[in-house]
Amino acid sequence: MEDSSRTSTPASSAPVRIVVVGGVAGGMSAAARARRLDERAEIVVLERGAHVSFANCGLPYHVGGEIEDESALLVQTPESLRAALNLDVRTRHEVIGLDTVSKRLTVRTDAGTETLRYDALILSPGAQAVVPPVPGLDSERVRTLRTVEDAVALRRSADLGAAKAVVIGAGFIGVETAEALAGRGIDVTLVEFAPHPLPPLETEMAQPVAAELRRLGIDLRTGVAAERVRPGAEHDLVDLTDGTAVEADLIVLSVGVRPDTEVFERGGISCERGAIVIDDHGRTSVPGVWAVGDAVISTDQVTGAHRPVALAGPANRAGRLVADDILRPGSARPLPRPVGTAIVRAGSLTAALTGANRASLRAAGIAFHTLHLHPKHHAAYFPGAATMHVLLHFREGDGLLLGAQAVGSEGVDKRIDVLATALRAGMGVADLIDLDLAYAPPYGQAKDPVNLAGLIGSNVLDGTLRLWHADDLDRVSDEALVLDVRTRGEYDAGHLPGTMHVPHVELRERLDEVRATAAGRPVRVLCESGVRSNIAHRVLAQAGLDSASLSGGMLTLRAALGDRILADALVAATD
Repeated sequence: MEDSSRTSTPASSAPVRIVVVGGVAGGMSAAARARRLDERAEIVVLERGAHVSFANCGLPYHVGGEIEDESALLVQTPESLRAALNLDVRTRHEVIGLDTVSKRLTVRTDAGTETLRYDALILSPGAQAVVPPVPGLDSERVRTLRTVEDAVALRRSADLGAAKAVVIGAGFIGVETAEALAGRGIDVTLVEFAPHPLPPLETEMAQPVAAELRRLGIDLRTGVAAERVRPGAEHDLVDLTDGTAVEADLIVLSVGVRPDTEVFERGGISCERGAIVIDDHGRTSVPGVWAVGDAVISTDQVTGAHRPVALAGPANRAGRLVADDILRPGSARPLPRPVGTAIVRAGSLTAALTGANRASLRAAGIAFHTLHLHPKHHAAYFPGAATMHVLLHFREGDGLLLGAQAVGSEGVDKRIDVLATALRAGMGVADLIDLDLAYAPPYGQAKDPVNLAGLIGSNVLDGTLRLWHADDLDRVSDEALVLDVRTRGEYDAGHLPGTMHVPHVELRERLDEVRATAAGRPVRVLCESGVRSNIAHRVLAQAGLDSASLSGGMLTLRAALGDRILADALVAATD
């Protein structure tokens, strides 16, 4: 039926009717901004679910009990939005048709089907959980975690005594959900097809996260996938591709999301791989229609790749800017290109990233350097100083920042936010040296880890420092002399087979010995974290030897090569 909640007035004096499809971050941000800009506008928000504004990033923490009351997840209600902003919010209203010629939506409600006219349409439909073609996923024990109702159902299952859970997918939500369920005393198996959890992380950065998940008692299975679910009376069995089977009272599917755009694509909105194509102001291919959030294609600032970015922050900011373009088109700023800054807690650790990783840089054909450092999060002499693991990618030639990752127990969020800001500003790695960051012993270091990354990166760019990397180990072992410059105690506790040991404080006196052992081969130096090997590299280089320092030292090597390097070190330690 025709919507008749508004009385038509002559076009010259009629207020604009803005219809927003989908709430939460993007849609509600657009609606709220539109109201602040135009008190006369008719603003209707259509939400398919029961809640129009909820904290979807908080859902795992309700499952785990850290957010006790589900009502705390509800940021706003239709009643509060009407009272504060005079928004006409309609929940349980699902858009099932779009006619862009007549500017009308077909909407399914509990009372039946109706049509709704718009002057400006903002699409914020979000994304749906990906359901892979795995037999048995229709079991009543299989859940997703996308809505408040999902979180309540998962928590109820835990409250009712679920003893064993399988979480399929170790992305951000999968890791948070596994941690939440393990915290409830449930035996959790976390399954990930990629070689490590949190696939956007580099391997060496993900290794501490994997170790922490196992410390929490989570049975982490990587490099495998769910092959089928076999429902049973007492529990289900999840068959994995490695031939094993895991019992489960509860199965959480978290293998990713896809844009929820089918109805709009049928209505003539241009899409790319299922995501809505927009311009720099959020305009779609159809005049009078804008789109924001998880359902749109974004252009990556670093690589130029086109991909959806399912993050709340970019969606929230885009909603505001789209409202500006509708109501203040002459002065509206363009939507910023995303850099994909994200953060997650895993037990006592925090992992965060911004910008591109190796895989996306290589796919884009961008030549880059990578450096690793392992600084303390605040002054080492102040009690409680914890080691951080920091990785930085920057472009060959000009040093433009391309991406950064960090893992640690303290200080990770601060450093990634600074690096994300520097990346957004188009800064180079050497520019990090000059950042004037807050310092006092309980909070940081006089040379903050961000400044330190700049110093090391600048040395790489100007040739003062040459690096070799963990994935060079086989080639380096065949072609070069590997020189370990750690202390005798560190060396005896475990070292790479075939290495020469010269503590860095003895190197100047033993240069002839190193030169003779190298016998014309390059020298590749390592220490525990990269600091002492850098000193040794400068000594060797200035003595005329072909030298390079292992990026991140043994800390990074162990993380990158895992069981292989540990086995080698243990064998060597018993020689």
